[in-house]
Amino acid sequence: MVMATALVDYSAPIYFENNPILTKKNLFVDHHHGAAVAKQMIGDAFRQRVESVDHESCNPGDEDTFFVGDLGEVYRQHMRWKKNLPRVKPFYAVKCNPDPKVLQLLAGLGTGFDCASKAEIEQVLDMGVDPSRIIYAQPCKTNSYVRFVANQGVKQMTFDNADELRKIARLFPDAELFLRILTDDSSSLCRLSLKFGASLDATDDLLRLAKELGLNVVGVSFHVGSGASDPLAFLKAVQDADVVFKQAYAHGFDMKTLDVGGGFTGDSFETMAHVLREALDQYFPPHINIIAEPGRYYVSSAFTVACSIIARRTIENPITGETSYMVYMNDGIYGNFSCIMYDHQQPVAKILRTGMRTYYDSALSDAVSEDVCAGTEYSIWGPTCDGIDQITKSIRFAQELDVGDWLYFEDMGAYTKCSATMFNGFSNSHDVIYVCSEPGARAILRL
Repeated sequence: MVMATALVDYSAPIYFENNPILTKKNLFVDHHHGAAVAKQMIGDAFRQRVESVDHESCNPGDEDTFFVGDLGEVYRQHMRWKKNLPRVKPFYAVKCNPDPKVLQLLAGLGTGFDCASKAEIEQVLDMGVDPSRIIYAQPCKTNSYVRFVANQGVKQMTFDNADELRKIARLFPDAELFLRILTDDSSSLCRLSLKFGASLDATDDLLRLAKELGLNVVGVSFHVGSGASDPLAFLKAVQDADVVFKQAYAHGFDMKTLDVGGGFTGDSFETMAHVLREALDQYFPPHINIIAEPGRYYVSSAFTVACSIIARRTIENPITGETSYMVYMNDGIYGNFSCIMYDHQQPVAKILRTGMRTYYDSALSDAVSEDVCAGTEYSIWGPTCDGIDQITKSIRFAQELDVGDWLYFEDMGAYTKCSATMFNGFSNSHDVIYVCSEPGARAILRL
């Protein structure tokens, strides 16, 4: 079951461009004020939920993990994008978090969508999004999926090898193709270059083959890796894309669009955007459309997850005499914390509720110093019978945690719920309580 608080479903998105309900006042975003409002709304949602659960008498499922998602944070990230990269139209990477409310809001904001499968494309099309706002950004595609997108009118797609070109020529010769090139993604959290991307040594031959096959190459794409940390990776990729554009012009292609991919993170966004913006202005004139495929940038900070402690094990150190605890949560690396394994994330536990008191967003919710004399040491584990199901090796809190207490983890919107499994029979479907801390987002969603 998915819970929604004060949000109304609608069948067709309300588009951002020339939208009369989005006044200049609605478009103004005070990020500091918005963040403060968000904390209050998220805290209220957490209190209402966890304080209503009696672990001694509740029904199965009442104490399950749940999320609080702030759609206002997604909206603030969009406005931040428009301020720093006004020339670049975002195509949200659906795989990162296909939450339906997020997609509805982004559709209303006028973004495009980066889809990698038939299911993702169907989800976006079912919202009433025009096929022209979708790029099938999967260089190696299933035959039947290519036939499907051809029937649906989703023309934009990527390729990086000769076999894929021959497949497209056979199944969808009218596609609008982007040649995906290899980049240096060594500074990213998740490297993609080992799997995708044509080297500059191969691009000219690929373009020649595309011309021979009568295909329509309209652009170049690259991806510097998910969670990139080196801004210069964007500069080098833009320079390489310029080389390939010139090759394509020489083969007679009418190049229209550069896709700069993803890799954007909230912490380093302004720095990344500055380097990318200057590189684009230097190498690509204004008549070239620029798109991107941000995912985690939009949703990572928008979702917070709450987990309950289902068991505790006491550990006595015979040498120091110190007592520590192993605590077991109802969620772990086979669930929403799959981001630890697959996305190299390091979620940080905070205390939500213990001792009949709720501590969200207070000093008492945070871990204390690593000093061995400070607080009580805990290791945090998931619920499965697998020994690798560990969330935190060591953390100290001033409060003593016990069964029935709650922990929360911020920045859990990217590559979490979407890659959760049902290993050991645990659910991979958890409630989302939605809040919306921005008037502009509420206007788009007609709240």
